[in-house]
Amino acid sequence: MTEDIKLFNRWSLHDVKVSDPGLQRYIGLQPTIIPKSGGRQAKKQFHKSKMSIVERLAGKLMVPGHRSKKHVLTSGRVVGKYFTTYTILRDAFEKIEQQTKKNPVEVLVHAIENSALREEIAAYQVGGIIVRRAVITAPQRRVDIALKNICQAAYRKSFGKKENITDALANEIIAAYNNDKGKSDAVNEKERIERESESAR
Repeated sequence: MTEDIKLFNRWSLHDVKVSDPGLQRYIGLQPTIIPKSGGRQAKKQFHKSKMSIVERLAGKLMVPGHRSKKHVLTSGRVVGKYFTTYTILRDAFEKIEQQTKKNPVEVLVHAIENSALREEIAAYQVGGIIVRRAVITAPQRRVDIALKNICQAAYRKSFGKKENITDALANEIIAAYNNDKGKSDAVNEKERIERESESAR
């Protein structure tokens, strides 16, 4: 029965597999037509793992300008407008399917795997000095950071530019899927952080 449920009534999630063993429990691929749960799992532990990965992407896309503790670029165009985000995602997935001839959800999952960093730097104070040390990144955080970087890269490339957000998001996901650090800011950012953490081991 669940095989009949397709995302946006077009794409099946039944055959999509997560190849990274560390992320298999944290990328939700439950069949759904509209990726919106309305916070149904919010009070449960690790609730994000039970959400559709497409819904998590939509959530990140609603505040794409947010970086650190401030908004570098305003997110006013999309905040609170789920139908706008829904349309952007659907159109971006159509473009991904046209360009790759593959299931766009499968392309998204592999893009997340390629842009999910494995190691980062933690800073802590010892006496009067700040020490930086490389730490292993938790799987849930790997997925969160990958989604954030993909959305921020797409928004940055389309903010005040000729390229619209739909094309920018589709191109960023395809570039991350191909593991092309020359075109994907998310993959480039992952490799930059891992290089820094390598020197802080």
